[in-house]
Amino acid sequence: MIMNEEIFFKLSIGWTILAIALFPILLKIKQPYGRHTHKGWGLLMPNKLGWIIIEAPSLIIFSYIFLSGNNLDNTLSVFIFFLWITHYSHRTFIFPLMTKTRGKKIPVLIVVLGFFFNVVNATLNAYYLGYISDGYQISWITTPQFIIGFILFLSGMLINILADYKLISLRKQSPNGYKIPKKGLFEYISCPNHFGEIIEWIGFSILSWNLASLSFAVWTVVNITPRSLDHHKWYKLNFPNYPKKRKAILPFIV
Repeated sequence: MIMNEEIFFKLSIGWTILAIALFPILLKIKQPYGRHTHKGWGLLMPNKLGWIIIEAPSLIIFSYIFLSGNNLDNTLSVFIFFLWITHYSHRTFIFPLMTKTRGKKIPVLIVVLGFFFNVVNATLNAYYLGYISDGYQISWITTPQFIIGFILFLSGMLINILADYKLISLRKQSPNGYKIPKKGLFEYISCPNHFGEIIEWIGFSILSWNLASLSFAVWTVVNITPRSLDHHKWYKLNFPNYPKKRKAILPFIV
């Protein structure tokens, strides 16, 4: 794989600009999967299989590019690689298989778009880590960027996973799969799982400190915020007793 530094930076900047440009459009489009599934989006496929296909590039392509790169002897580059792989091993296989979505479908179009996004995103991030970067000095772990980023990454991942598991457990208790979630961050926001993922990838962008990871953080906000707002509206529409002070994704704010 050959991509010089100039091309890499232009692609990363263009990818980030595209995310920002799409944000107002995504705010107006209700993404048609999960509780928001509706007709009119073409062919459907099993939900679990769809999610595995969507997330697979983030695991497979990222691993292939990084492991083919020049920084396998750099301890911190390998450590950052494992942070990414830890998240996506869970997201690609464990989480989809744990979800209680038997019989649910996802539009093939959504799978194709998600797959394409993860191909580009994994390629840019892995290429920086494996090829563009000269590696990280071990002293990087003492910098404010690494310390703050690592804390945010771990905190976000923990918030995301615990909130997801809470939602999965509620589906077991409800005949239609949905109840009002309570306790923890659910007392303040409707989607702490989404909030956690945003915090996680902001943390990753800070600790890895490059344009590719920054673009991913921006895309995470752009993709997840509209979804959280739609979830929040759905809860209020379907549960008349839904807590009025609860926000969608940022406690006390949005």
